[in-house]
Amino acid sequence: MIRRSESTLALSAALLGLCGVATAAAAAHLTSATSLNAAALILLTHAPAIIASLSAARNQILNPRTGVMAAGLLALGATLFSGDIALRVFSGVPLFPMAAPAGGFILMIGWGFLALSALGGMFKRVRPRDNDKTLG
Repeated sequence: MIRRSESTLALSAALLGLCGVATAAAAAHLTSATSLNAAALILLTHAPAIIASLSAARNQILNPRTGVMAAGLLALGATLFSGDIALRVFSGVPLFPMAAPAGGFILMIGWGFLALSALGGMFKRVRPRDNDKTLG
């Protein structure tokens, strides 16, 4: 189940990055849409953070379960925050009331989970691998 979640989150991160580039381009060409810069920044910073979180969870630098959960929260938060801003710019209608602040709050929770996951990874029990050739 975790592997499917990881693949889904990696796809989400790629799509967030794609949307981030498109949003940055739109912000550069629409002089009245300066709020798109914030949406592009959120998308383009969180897409690689999601991929890095998944990689660190897979390599057990982070606690695998909370690392994947943190990546999911980052994906959800970035989508809500940036989606609401983009929808407001292009249609004048919010995604739903308080969507951008909710997305920002979810992003903060995601970063908190990432910190907890790193702490969990620091204190995990280290077992030698079968192919580990260290002496001792």
